[in-house]
Amino acid sequence: MRLAKCALLVALAIPQLALAHEAGDFFMRAGSATVRPTEGSDNVLGMGGFNVSNDTQLGLTFTYMATDNIGVELLAATPFRHKVGLGPTGNLATVRQLPPTLMAQYYFFDSKSQFRPYVGVGINYTTFYDAKFNQTGRDAGLTDLSVKDSWGAAGQVGVDYQINRDWMLNASLWYMDIDTTVKFKANGQQQNIDTRIDPWVFFFGVGYRF
Repeated sequence: MRLAKCALLVALAIPQLALAHEAGDFFMRAGSATVRPTEGSDNVLGMGGFNVSNDTQLGLTFTYMATDNIGVELLAATPFRHKVGLGPTGNLATVRQLPPTLMAQYYFFDSKSQFRPYVGVGINYTTFYDAKFNQTGRDAGLTDLSVKDSWGAAGQVGVDYQINRDWMLNASLWYMDIDTTVKFKANGQQQNIDTRIDPWVFFFGVGYRF
């Protein structure tokens, strides 16, 4: 009798995993997304390039499986807020950004696998807003800050671990090509600084299949 009960439990569990990541599935992941810029820029006022702080926000991904192995994913997040510094002056400004990114993905193994590693390539659009100098920046004679929106390529690697038919754990790493122009005035003189942000994005979360 005990053996029969164990066999029944295994039989119930197997179909749950067998239905994971199949063609036509739609699932959402939510978790922490940490943006770590690898910034660089033209020389700014003779004090070197900009530096940009890390930030962590709620990340969301929405995935549709076109086949058992090919998915399309959209990355979204709550707005990231970065501090911008320059050489020995410390932080001069803050800026917010949203980086929606669309990916085409390939999932390895088959739909019965509990682990589904994947890779993706796609396109990123980053919009910057609420850019402003703090008191330190204003005291240095800096005004009228703006940051140009960016289009660029993106890539990712990740893995899902299927807990049951509907729930999964996820870890993924993204890279985004974000090039922009930072515009401001220094004591009334217009400055246009080409800036490369190119962040790594670390995502850890849980997913649910609808």
